[in-house]
Amino acid sequence: MSELLRIQPALGFAGSAALPGDKSISHRALILAALGEGRCRIENLSTGDDVRATARSLAALGVPLELDGSIAVVDGVGLRGLSPPTAPLDCGNSGTTMRLLAGVLAGAGLPGILDGDESLRRRPMRRILEPLRAMGAVIEGRTIPAGEVFAPLRFAARETPLAGRDHRLQVASAQVKTAILLAGLWAKGITRVSEPQRSRDHSERMLAAAGAELRRMADGSIAVEGSTLRMPSSLRVPGDPSSAAFLVAAALLIPGGSIELAEVDLNPTRIGWLAVLERMGADVQVLHTHEAAGDPVGRIRAGNKGALIATEIEAEEIPSLVDEIPLLAVLATQAHGQTTIRGAGELRVKESDRLATTAEGLRRLGAAIEERPDGLIVDGPTPLRGGLVRAAGDHRIAMSLAVAALIADGETTLEGAEWADVSFPGFFTLLARLCGDGPPAF
Repeated sequence: MSELLRIQPALGFAGSAALPGDKSISHRALILAALGEGRCRIENLSTGDDVRATARSLAALGVPLELDGSIAVVDGVGLRGLSPPTAPLDCGNSGTTMRLLAGVLAGAGLPGILDGDESLRRRPMRRILEPLRAMGAVIEGRTIPAGEVFAPLRFAARETPLAGRDHRLQVASAQVKTAILLAGLWAKGITRVSEPQRSRDHSERMLAAAGAELRRMADGSIAVEGSTLRMPSSLRVPGDPSSAAFLVAAALLIPGGSIELAEVDLNPTRIGWLAVLERMGADVQVLHTHEAAGDPVGRIRAGNKGALIATEIEAEEIPSLVDEIPLLAVLATQAHGQTTIRGAGELRVKESDRLATTAEGLRRLGAAIEERPDGLIVDGPTPLRGGLVRAAGDHRIAMSLAVAALIADGETTLEGAEWADVSFPGFFTLLARLCGDGPPAF
């Protein structure tokens, strides 16, 4: 049963916070540690349900793995040490788990089934299967007349290695790119991936840090050959920049608001939302302090120091801020002018149709927002009013609407608040503390 959360307007918002480990890096750290040689201790691992699905699946593939809260100890089995699973691998609600492990099963030539919950079974998988099939993998899924393929995905055993080849993606996707690169670790010859725009590059950075034979070519494509991996003996996952965005937005929207966040991942392919905030006139300061697994890490400070102005977000920016579009729409409701978001059709096949659910939720709170086939148009500033909104089974929608509720007039009821735990366990407890232990209340 969905949890109902009552949220009152915030009277203040200030403080500092530690962020959960980045979800994207957590998935990849577990997988590369499993495929590497030697023991790797991973700290500040995301404790969300998605990353736990990846950990469970790796254990089912015969990887010795101990998970205790945000700490994982993984004894790598190498590229040849995985075992066929004895039951379907349950990916839960995690598209990242399913798509990345598709590359692993295909590359290793293991028989197995990847499955998930009802929501994940509705997410398209053809974009993953086509390049893997082109390399020689035999994979079946649930196919509809239009040609799209959905989970459960069934992988046939294979003794001959995949064939390395060039892949030109039509849509920039870190998950598709990563699945191909992972499969390429086992492939005969060179596997190369090119994208129309550069998507998040955690996989390339971590593969290089683990000793993979990986090169960025002059044309921007990524090439990988069969490699032996060795992750560092210890790794601390930096804070999730997507989680940081929700707290930064609250600080910018609430009068007198301020926030300071340390140990945040500052990978340039993940922080496009900061560039948008700069165009909107937001007071945000970023300081790079060190690196972790090839990613820059640092500190973010933000505060409410003046009016926001509208902006335009174009298609080439989307890969670097795809997860923050619903939240940027919330900010746009309070910006002066008309904000236009284009080229974001990818959001229609996330945990929910995020363009539709963002528009519906914000309209319920009184926003002037128009849904387009590939984006949104938001007019502001518009006073928001409390109402009933729904998370639609989507953690990003749950948290975005919660931030909007903090500046709405009157009480807002959020249905499905529990979905925030997928990527940000403890989000509402932290929000209440930063608001002076006020607004959210079950």
